[in-house]
Amino acid sequence: MLYHPDKHRDPELKTQAERLFNLVHQAYEVLSDPQTRAIYDIYGRRGLEMEGWEVVERKRTPAEIREEFERLQREREERRLQQRTNPKGTISVGIDATDLFDRYDEEYEDVPGSSFPQIEINKMHISQSIEAPLTATDTAILSGNLSTQNGNGGGSINFALRRVTSAKGWGEMEFGAGDLQGPLFGLKIFRNLTPRCFITTNCALQFSSRGIRPGLTTVLARNLDKNTMGYLQWRWGIQSAMNTSIVRDTKTSHFTVALQLGIPHSFMMVSYQHKFQDEDQTRVKGSLKAGFFGTIVEYGAERKISRHSILGATVSVGVPQGVSLKIKLNRASQTYFFPVHLTDQLLPSAVFYATVGPLVIYFAMHRLIIKPYLRAQKERELEKQRESTASDILQKKQEAEAAVRLMQESVRRIIEAEEARMGLIVVNAWYGKFVNDNSRKNEKVKVIDVTVPLQCLVKDSKLILTEASKAGLPGFYDPCVGEEKNLKVLYQFRGVLHQVMSADNEALRIPKQSHRIDADG
Repeated sequence: MLYHPDKHRDPELKTQAERLFNLVHQAYEVLSDPQTRAIYDIYGRRGLEMEGWEVVERKRTPAEIREEFERLQREREERRLQQRTNPKGTISVGIDATDLFDRYDEEYEDVPGSSFPQIEINKMHISQSIEAPLTATDTAILSGNLSTQNGNGGGSINFALRRVTSAKGWGEMEFGAGDLQGPLFGLKIFRNLTPRCFITTNCALQFSSRGIRPGLTTVLARNLDKNTMGYLQWRWGIQSAMNTSIVRDTKTSHFTVALQLGIPHSFMMVSYQHKFQDEDQTRVKGSLKAGFFGTIVEYGAERKISRHSILGATVSVGVPQGVSLKIKLNRASQTYFFPVHLTDQLLPSAVFYATVGPLVIYFAMHRLIIKPYLRAQKERELEKQRESTASDILQKKQEAEAAVRLMQESVRRIIEAEEARMGLIVVNAWYGKFVNDNSRKNEKVKVIDVTVPLQCLVKDSKLILTEASKAGLPGFYDPCVGEEKNLKVLYQFRGVLHQVMSADNEALRIPKQSHRIDADG
């Protein structure tokens, strides 16, 4: 009724009313049809734009429509899957920095340059794998690796074919060859025995000049409860061993206890990891491992430094292994690992610098490099988003301004009625980005006046807004795309001033006693 062209005599207002009335008519066509309404209620406009609805039988329930939409999405994802290789890689660089703490000054005092510690790269490892989906059930995997240590090294290449045989299991055949070892043939099988128990078996035949070396590994796992898994592993052939472990993983912690009896290593290990519930996904961890090879204590932390990157550092202190610092960076599906061997002895100075050094460097880099980079990246993304939506936002702004002009007469009548009953009158209302924090004082305030459209929504001295973005309300538009927005309202009820600020997607109901402005303040 507000936008009906016949309600407006002014030619300019009539033209604006016709455009807005057509938008209302389009919305009516969607919402009056049970099928399109169900699609819109569940998925919004993107659901209406999805191709394939023309073949969907009409008169379906919302649940059936949801299933159909998910089927169409799966088909689209399968098409994308055909073009995806899912690359995974690891780069490991071993660094020998023992000269920092274990120096032989007397022997090298006459050698030129001996006053500087000698830090060397003593080993490297690179591995990479790609996947190629052949059908919905078959996947080909190609992987390779290169390793070198103290000037000697080699590599291998492997090809595997995996087939999903049913919802309960899959099988994989692997063929490989390398320059240090002969051909390799392997077979791996996974099977769900029960809903809470599965088994994995891996058989391998390694051909070499010394003959055939067979190997067999079997893992039996069972859900002990919602968050706990138990594992039994038996390995025969190359480094035979039996291993049992219990892993408990919850929202805030990860705990593992394991016991292994084998040749050449037998050990017991306990580890604990605490997960902080912050946006950086910070985790601290510690572990104790003791066996025939000695005792190792490890402690460390990891933290998310960007959308796709996680940085972690672990200090390893052991007998007779000495002290090491392990730095790991996970970037999407790539892993970069840098183990730094500091000393062969248990030196307190090495433990101190291995612990404090990475913390100081991290906080310095986070403050001077990472944080400014992420801030600049966010600004670039917002600017790009603003540019891509500039024409759409301009259109929404023009529609909102036209709607406000068309609301003037209705708002005047609403205010008169509310004043007569001492009801709800919106004195001022703003929508957009507010800057109240002193740390953000350099940021620009971006708000629009929504007093008129908000007053137009008042009915019987009440204003009710649901949990949805307020940018879609009549007379509103988004003044700061991609940024946090709020609605601030100063209103009068029963002759008394009230004020409230609510988040963009927060439900709002006024008047409320808690919004009342204290006259003493």
